[in-house]
Amino acid sequence: MRSGVRGGAPESGREGAAGAKTSGRPCVRSTGERKQPVPFAPATGVGSLPGGDAREAARTVTGSFETFPHLPELPARGPGADMIGRTTALLVELYARVEPSGWRIGDHPGRDTRRARSWLREDLDALEEFTQDYQGPLKVQAVGPWTLAAALELRNGESALSDPGACRDLAASLTEGLRLHLAEVRRRIPGARPVLQLDEPSLTAVLRGHVKTASGYRTHRAVDRQLVEATLRDVVDVHDGGPVVVHSCAPDVPFALLRRAGAAAVSFDLSLLTERDDEAIGEAVENGTRLFAGVVPGTDTALLDPAGSVMGVRTLWRRLGLRPGLLPEAVTITPACGLAGASPQYARTAYAHCVRAARSLADNPE
Repeated sequence: MRSGVRGGAPESGREGAAGAKTSGRPCVRSTGERKQPVPFAPATGVGSLPGGDAREAARTVTGSFETFPHLPELPARGPGADMIGRTTALLVELYARVEPSGWRIGDHPGRDTRRARSWLREDLDALEEFTQDYQGPLKVQAVGPWTLAAALELRNGESALSDPGACRDLAASLTEGLRLHLAEVRRRIPGARPVLQLDEPSLTAVLRGHVKTASGYRTHRAVDRQLVEATLRDVVDVHDGGPVVVHSCAPDVPFALLRRAGAAAVSFDLSLLTERDDEAIGEAVENGTRLFAGVVPGTDTALLDPAGSVMGVRTLWRRLGLRPGLLPEAVTITPACGLAGASPQYARTAYAHCVRAARSLADNPE
């Protein structure tokens, strides 16, 4: 990997997720083999939770989703625990630091990088403690290459999205970091079958040229769809033999592009769908793509009964003309987005509600 990103690190001192040394091997490329299916469970979380106690978060996740836990994210702890900072902790040969305007690529691993890696280790330690003897799917999350490029700044203060070379380097660094991260999860929790979730809330803005420049008065040029798809495919392929979910709680999720890029599942806010999405969703389901339907609000609110929460999923299925019995095989129920802005009590209630809503869908798919 070249260090062409402005502020990138030199070739020496290679470090990956949580400070692990890398082998110096090139990033994993696609083998062209079809990924082996993993039995997704009926319900799981998106990623973030309120508070800052890693053990309590791991207890909540593993207690709520006994057949599909995930690695919790706790952004309330501050910079480095947020989704961008956390993902910079995974990068190989690239580092980032906090500036008043956000995260900026830097020359060496400073205090912000060390803090982000420390929190990631703490979260992994807690999850490992609460998943002793666990066997089954386990989800870990990271920001995808295009949302990361839109959010990270170069030395000149502009988004990495403004520099095609920087985007390439960033995607390559992320890919290698994810390879190391997934290997560590397998080592810590041998019975787990990791599911990788790539968070891409800015993907539609990247495709449409809606990402603002540093001045705020202009926007960056739209990125070619074929390049977006190819880059995503390269990152997806790092999880060779394992499924990748792409999550976006923004409107107009590009279902067809994500399916072609190799995503085994797409995670989205069900309330943001329109009938314009029907054709792409139907084609995705018919081609084996699983839907992670976000039906439970991400902030404190009065919840419907479980059956009412999944009424929108049943309505979608009828519009698509799909067989009702396929629903439990094709849909996982989640919150609409992360729960970082919720109260701890609501977060626990929302997770339990996801499980009950998924059970309602399985018991009565009509």
